[in-house]
Amino acid sequence: MPGNLIYYALVLIVVAIVAALLGFGGVASTAMSGAHLFIWVAVVLLIVGVVFALMRRV
Repeated sequence: MPGNLIYYALVLIVVAIVAALLGFGGVASTAMSGAHLFIWVAVVLLIVGVVFALMRRV
């Protein structure tokens, strides 16, 4: 699951860069906000997964 979120975050970053180069500041800002959200959700899911994996080993 975090792998898919990272993929979508990278896609949104590319969209934001292209939009910024073409002068669409609102679209670029929205795309970067979405990418930021996806990255944080992926990090949280990764940490939760690692914690549960460590708890299961003990």
